[in-house]
Amino acid sequence: MKIIHVLSSNKFSGAENVVCQIIEMFKNESDIQMFYCSPNGEIANILKQNNINYIPLEKMNIRCLKKAIKKVNPDIIHAHDMKASFVASLACGKIELISHIHNNAIESRKLSVKSILYLYAAAKSKRIIWVSNSAFKGYYFGKFFVKKSIVLYNVIDVKKLYEKMTTDTANYYYDVIYLGRLTYPKNPERLIKVISLIQKEKNDIKVAIVGTGDLEEKTKKLVQEYSLTNNVVFLGFQKNPLKMLWCSKVMIMTSIWEGTPMCALEAIALDVPIVSTPTDGLLEIVTNDSVGYLSDKDDILSQKCLSIVLKAKSKDINVSRENNVLKNQQNIESYKSALFNIYVEGR
Repeated sequence: MKIIHVLSSNKFSGAENVVCQIIEMFKNESDIQMFYCSPNGEIANILKQNNINYIPLEKMNIRCLKKAIKKVNPDIIHAHDMKASFVASLACGKIELISHIHNNAIESRKLSVKSILYLYAAAKSKRIIWVSNSAFKGYYFGKFFVKKSIVLYNVIDVKKLYEKMTTDTANYYYDVIYLGRLTYPKNPERLIKVISLIQKEKNDIKVAIVGTGDLEEKTKKLVQEYSLTNNVVFLGFQKNPLKMLWCSKVMIMTSIWEGTPMCALEAIALDVPIVSTPTDGLLEIVTNDSVGYLSDKDDILSQKCLSIVLKAKSKDINVSRENNVLKNQQNIESYKSALFNIYVEGR
């Protein structure tokens, strides 16, 4: 069975991370071969490092995707966002299409060009995988696709997560870390505002911002405007930020919308508390006083971060790894089994 994973982004972020993990899960299955297909870009280096078959596109359009499909001749096209699903629905012909939606974008929640175009892709898809209940229930036309929809929460391989983390032998000394794209859905403007509130209470707070995006320059200007240049460091894109995350005392998120963010799952696995806005999949994985706190008020977000930083204790990598690997393995197998059943059903 040949499966081609189609994505519209050439960057590496949450959805791209999920796809790489899916491909890794099935690498040892001799009767399944998987390919990663997206516009060419920085993602190529990540895929090369992970020995993943890559089919680069000049552009995400019907012509280029048809060319890639002809080259691979797949049995299944697994498209990983609304744009990729729409293009794939026009290019797939009679090839089975699976659509996988990784977030709960605002435009998809109302009557819009995005929700209408995806309506065609959803109708053409044999199965629709939603990353959270909120993503499924949030889609404007979701009620028409109940029978072909399944909610499949993201999972991570904790054992491999710790193995990857320990390849980084450096030590980091950050109180707060932000891990994600600097784009509108992540709301980096609000992030800087919350950091400024923390800094007023603890003027030597150290914050790491890991990631890039079209709002990077605007975010850096805000850091200057709030006089935070001695507190905030921009680390750009990091291919392995796990040690940075583990060494930090708290991870902050200020997203407007999410799916089930991989960085949040990584933080939980590494015993790093999360302080976040109450969005989508985070509502289902973060419970107050357990693995973190959720609030839509800036002053509470800042106070929770500050409280965690002041109370933080040193951690033991080996103890954390042992406990979390045992709890995680069953989730990995269940996720892989659910995907396998989707791939083979009706065959």
